[in-house]
Amino acid sequence: MSEIISREELDSLSKVKGEVRGLGLKVISDFALKERGEEGPKLLEETMAKLGYPVKYKEVKRTDFYPLKREAINFLVASRLFNFDDGKIHEIGQTLARAPMVPRLFLGYIASFDRIIKDIPGMWRKAYTVGNLSLIDVSVKEKFAILHLENFNIHPFYCQLFISHFATLLQMVVRKKVSCKEIKCTFRGDAYHEFVLRW
Repeated sequence: MSEIISREELDSLSKVKGEVRGLGLKVISDFALKERGEEGPKLLEETMAKLGYPVKYKEVKRTDFYPLKREAINFLVASRLFNFDDGKIHEIGQTLARAPMVPRLFLGYIASFDRIIKDIPGMWRKAYTVGNLSLIDVSVKEKFAILHLENFNIHPFYCQLFISHFATLLQMVVRKKVSCKEIKCTFRGDAYHEFVLRW
């Protein structure tokens, strides 16, 4: 499996703490299915089992919590098995934001821009048990928002994922096209991730 994930990468990701909703695992499985048909999820399950992290995607429940390290390893392995580029990773982020369970988790936020902005940390906690997402600055007049994500240093894969995920979630609220750029990143030596969203 060294061609898919190195022992060093696997050891690093196996130390990741915290939990995340099962939605990500389901979306990974769906993308594997889309890429290779029925063989896709099966190949992914076989690869994960060989790495010592078996998963049965049909048994995963979208709203249950699962170890974040399991999702991270799944994401990385799937991206390598199916040659996901940044565009495909962005598509995964958009899919996560639009998934049927997201409106239920964030029920009441979608209708109010002010409410969603004020409780960004609370919304983050509905999906992740680790990391701190906070709103640093926002201007409705100038149409921008700045988010900081701290204590979430798992893999650069998530940076690309969150760029499209945050943009899609905000787009659902402002009902306009939203762009998102990561201007600070822990993998480039910064103390936190900083995302600037404009609409």
